[in-house]
Amino acid sequence: MTEIARHSRRTTSGVVVRRAAQRHEARLDWLHGRQSFDTGVAPFGADTHHGVLVVNNEDTVRPGTGFDTHPHQDMEIVTWVLEGSLVHQDSEGHSGVVYPNLAQRMTAGTGILHSEKNDVRAEGTVPVHFVQMWVVPDEPGLDPGYQQLDLPERELAGRFATVASGMARHADSSAIRIANRYAALHVARLAPGEQVRLMDAPFLHLFTARGAVDFEGVGRVGTGDAVRLTAESGQRLTALEPAEVLVWEMHADLG
Repeated sequence: MTEIARHSRRTTSGVVVRRAAQRHEARLDWLHGRQSFDTGVAPFGADTHHGVLVVNNEDTVRPGTGFDTHPHQDMEIVTWVLEGSLVHQDSEGHSGVVYPNLAQRMTAGTGILHSEKNDVRAEGTVPVHFVQMWVVPDEPGLDPGYQQLDLPERELAGRFATVASGMARHADSSAIRIANRYAALHVARLAPGEQVRLMDAPFLHLFTARGAVDFEGVGRVGTGDAVRLTAESGQRLTALEPAEVLVWEMHADLG
């Protein structure tokens, strides 16, 4: 496993925009997958992470289908559903349904098997549309684990809500806990004209899950676009239309 390195002042500042159309795509009869990094892509590429984030996948799964049982190890996996609902089952006996406003964290640790299926019982013929993000843990060999958090809509409206975090400053918050003390996921839903500012961190990864925002100094950032910031922070985001943005705040990089 790649070692996590603390941020140093030698970090070169920069802003990199990866547009939705630049992502890797997987199109199957049951799945439309879009990947922001090369992780797991064949042939294996060089664009494998930003900060400690190694996967930012947007998936749409048809009703009655999904990911069959498969293994993971030494990874913190956070799932955020945009539409529909997703049934989770794993080899540790955890099961649950993930739906909009509910965040899920799975610690793969020493090894876990799980499946993810479109919950047709709840949604009938609606595809399930979700974003799944993987963060490298502070250390390998953790006990596998699972946690869910249901957030009230008001906590996401017009501001950033901390959805998942391993940082000490969020220890008393309701955010689901991840085993990385340098990382946190924040989500905001913005009405047209509403503004938020990015947090102060050496590494930030913004993903526009839907809608569009005006990103200060960058311009329009629309659905499926991602922005990676290094030693840049505090930029203002202004919603151009109803928008939902996911931002990873990270104070470490993979060395």
